[in-house]
Amino acid sequence: MKFATNGAAFLIATCLGGGWAFVPSSLKLTRSRSNLSMVSSVPKIANGSTSPSPSDNGSREWSPSSWKNAVAKQMPVYDDEEELENAVKRLERVAPLVFAGEVRSLHEKLARVSQGQGFVLMGGDCAESFKEFHVNHIRDTFRVIMQMALVMTFGSSMPVVKIGRMAGQFAKPRSEPNEVIDGVSLPSYRGDNVNGEDFTPEARRNDPNRMVDAYYQSAQTLNILRAFSTGGFADISRLHAWNLDFVEGTDEGSRYRLFAGKVDESLRFMKAIGIDTSKPEFTSVDFYTAHECLLLPYEQALTRQDSLTGKWYDCSAHMLWVGERTRDLDGAHLEFTRGIGNPLGVKISDKCTPEELIRIIDTMNPQNIPGKLSIIVRMGAEKLRKNLPGLIRAVQREGKAVVWISDPVHGNTRKTESGYKTRDFDNIRAELRAFFDVHDEMGSHPGGVHIEMTGEDVTECTGGVSDVTDDTLKHRYNTACDPRLNGSQALELAFLIAERMRLRTGLPPL
Repeated sequence: MKFATNGAAFLIATCLGGGWAFVPSSLKLTRSRSNLSMVSSVPKIANGSTSPSPSDNGSREWSPSSWKNAVAKQMPVYDDEEELENAVKRLERVAPLVFAGEVRSLHEKLARVSQGQGFVLMGGDCAESFKEFHVNHIRDTFRVIMQMALVMTFGSSMPVVKIGRMAGQFAKPRSEPNEVIDGVSLPSYRGDNVNGEDFTPEARRNDPNRMVDAYYQSAQTLNILRAFSTGGFADISRLHAWNLDFVEGTDEGSRYRLFAGKVDESLRFMKAIGIDTSKPEFTSVDFYTAHECLLLPYEQALTRQDSLTGKWYDCSAHMLWVGERTRDLDGAHLEFTRGIGNPLGVKISDKCTPEELIRIIDTMNPQNIPGKLSIIVRMGAEKLRKNLPGLIRAVQREGKAVVWISDPVHGNTRKTESGYKTRDFDNIRAELRAFFDVHDEMGSHPGGVHIEMTGEDVTECTGGVSDVTDDTLKHRYNTACDPRLNGSQALELAFLIAERMRLRTGLPPL
């Protein structure tokens, strides 16, 4: 959802209105049709009937359930079909988590990024969980994203679009459908919205009612984020308060304090010349949510038709992306996403050929609408330098409008001798550097970064100023899935990106 009452402030926001995400349609409040559209609580397509997709080329009809006619990879197998149908029906009756007007607002921002007029910051947990849900956890992750966005915005002198991997990022793809321990085989853990992490038959049962639980936790998360983004916590004058306690004593914490002093000077200057920094542009921030489009019964149940335009939107998040393992051209996930109006992303590894990428783009964004599709690149530095130029060249040759985003974490996962899955900060930095280098060579715009991170003081990724090593991973290794950057590592990455962006624009170092 979009939280701010207005957009772009001097340093941390962008420029479109919002903030009506929780206004119920029953209040019948009036606003410009271009900025706010309500969607009905229940899908208007019933009994499997179909309607033309707003983004389709007309060759095939689309409905929220037409994905069932394609092969669906990475989907859990439920042992009770009636129980699944009842859970989906419950979700079809709940309120949307986001609204069409907010989704269009994000789309407009991403369209500007695709034209080189902004940068996207996507960050959050590898996978949200039920047991770790707490307002402090959400607050601390929000704080780190705010810090990172402030550094990048000030460093690059361009707007930063802030998107949280939050309020829906539960499901995870698995390499194997089952896990075997001591000769016992049980379904793999696929995320808290599917089954439980404990290795017991009861916990590992794929339970469709967990989708309903995930919806209500997502609603709470969105409510908390709304409070933080519009209730004063995002006020630019509070930028010193965004520094996390455990980051405060690090080199990056000290660097952030010096940086914040520069911003304070700028704010004092603005006040001195008569600019009112108490206006919403300075006290609130636009913040959006995104998650991987994986669990299709959940996504289908939360898909609604916009009452003003007739277009369909997946109201579980503002943006959704399709993963590397589920982006088959004839697969269910591309079939579902081709018919919704949300901005979309697709994860691309070195396995993707230029020809395949163009076909994916034509499927997900056949009308070539700027801002509709982001290409999220995850390869590792060496493979990226080898493969990304050909992909960019194909996109340029075909005149496709996309946002290029780097995911420098997923291609750099390794397992230590002690069995911990981790990522080395040096490798993450190397892939980001390669991403910028290639775009400099190709004359294209490096449009964003997508990272798994947390505001907690975890020890899950090695290296960086936090000096986590293989031996110290065990100290605070809390992730239920993949390793995440902690707050100081994420902030260090933000400074590296800001310096590189300044170099591109010819500005002096921070």
